[in-house]
Amino acid sequence: MLAKANLFADVPPREPDEHATDLLRSRAVRIERIVSHGHASPPGFWYDQDVSEWVLLLEGAATLSFEDEAETLRLEPGDYVVIPAHRRHRVEWTEPGRPTVWLAVHYR
Repeated sequence: MLAKANLFADVPPREPDEHATDLLRSRAVRIERIVSHGHASPPGFWYDQDVSEWVLLLEGAATLSFEDEAETLRLEPGDYVVIPAHRRHRVEWTEPGRPTVWLAVHYR
């Protein structure tokens, strides 16, 4: 029997760190749900991932920075972005008053 799940079920309350849950994992792809509550990357920290990432903002709002871009990128529900492997980026801001829910697909 097929298992059914809902991305908006069991959204965790605000915690000191973002909450990431793997939904699917294989050698070639990893799909995760990330929940942020006003979280941002630590000052001076940049993600530099070995794999590419497709990220979709489902709920809330966020801004991302890319090391090679002068302006930040604001994301609203339905917005998505492709981040190639080793493109340094960071989360500048997520909405503090409600959960920001992301769907991230990491792939080779």
